[in-house]
Amino acid sequence: MPETLYKVGKIVNTHGIKGEIKVLSYTDFPEVRFAKGSELMIVPEDGGKPVDVTVDSSRLHKNMYIIKLDGYDNINDVEKFKGSMLKVGKEHLVELPEDEYYFHEIIGCSVVTDEDKELGVVTEILTPGANDVWVVQPKGGKSVLIPVIDDVVLDVDIPNQKILVHIMEGLLD
Repeated sequence: MPETLYKVGKIVNTHGIKGEIKVLSYTDFPEVRFAKGSELMIVPEDGGKPVDVTVDSSRLHKNMYIIKLDGYDNINDVEKFKGSMLKVGKEHLVELPEDEYYFHEIIGCSVVTDEDKELGVVTEILTPGANDVWVVQPKGGKSVLIPVIDDVVLDVDIPNQKILVHIMEGLLD
């Protein structure tokens, strides 16, 4: 089993009697993740042994994906997977365009201002709407919220886990 797995969906229920599952998508790339032939791993919520599966077919239905897995042909075969997570290993991640990053690449990065002041470490990413917001935890004190916009985020150096930001007037008040 790969050491790092990434969530792409959660199996919330079965669908019909022919072995289909209802999946709540956690991925920005459902057309890739749930495409015919895509390899996924079912990680049971009870901590049981992960199961490698291959997607036979999928379709979007009421904001959920209905997925048929190769070799699972009736409801009794998939009932046990309810509540389990669908994950992929690092080797199955989709390559992102330049200046786009996965959450796991940003969380844990240290944040420094263009005036060489250390702000802290990104601990969480919020997605409220127009742009993401990084929650930066300093060594002491309250969290700082950094909007992910071009005027604020100047450079993201993933290999060195360092982010350079410009603090606009009023941002830290």
